[in-house]
Amino acid sequence: MVVYTRNEHCPPHVHVGEHDWDARFQFSFWHNGVTLWDVAPSLRAPKPTLLEELRQKLKSPAALRRARGLWWQARGSACLENQRWDTQRQQVQTVRTGRSDSHRIVDAKYDAETYMTVISLENQDVVEIEL
Repeated sequence: MVVYTRNEHCPPHVHVGEHDWDARFQFSFWHNGVTLWDVAPSLRAPKPTLLEELRQKLKSPAALRRARGLWWQARGSACLENQRWDTQRQQVQTVRTGRSDSHRIVDAKYDAETYMTVISLENQDVVEIEL
């Protein structure tokens, strides 16, 4: 697993691969899911069973903690700013799918020691998420 620290971009993700292919897996600072983003080049992608195996390993608490820590250290961002927090469903939504009872995320901080993300909303509410 590699978290690049130069010229990286949101959303938070890690690279996993070999010399002839590279898979990117997205992770989050507000939930513990991991999803396959893409594989390049797609013609050399490994079998789906291997990609799923890798995804499951990345979902382990130790791997997610490491990925989040490295990403935060390099980027200083949880990539949540300007998305929306649905207060009823307690989840992040994109601006396009944001409901009327959601609030814009102004800032999000990750604390590696407490393993918590603190989200500041436009209405000045604060949401603390234990990971």
